[in-house]
Amino acid sequence: MSKRTEMIAATIDRQLQSLLARGLQDPRIQGLITITKVRVTDDLTTAFISVSVLPIEKQALTMHGLKAAAGHIRRELGKTVAIRRLPMLSFQLDESLKRQAEVLEALGRVRDEREAREGQIETHTDTGPTSDGDTPHKDWAS
Repeated sequence: MSKRTEMIAATIDRQLQSLLARGLQDPRIQGLITITKVRVTDDLTTAFISVSVLPIEKQALTMHGLKAAAGHIRRELGKTVAIRRLPMLSFQLDESLKRQAEVLEALGRVRDEREAREGQIETHTDTGPTSDGDTPHKDWAS
């Protein structure tokens, strides 16, 4: 991407986040909507907007609403973005945050399992003092 397309992408990102924060009148667009990435083609005809939607149950409906409202959103952005011709907006669902959450959850399960295993090993190896008060020891001569 050229410096100009990067600047236009950053401007669209900021203004779109502001527009979404104010809210749209479409009842399909619900939940926590996060713009994760804006990429503008070199010919400035299309802006690909990666969006993350939480909760997961509202993703499909929200994405449908965003795609349907793309023309309206583009008009609203045109009022605040100083560019002769604003690129067409193409919304895409970004599932990288979902995958990151799944990886972190899996790592947490592995950590919990490891801690549980280490706790079991410590209880089995540490038998404590014997009946005569001495701690158990291995007979190295045998």
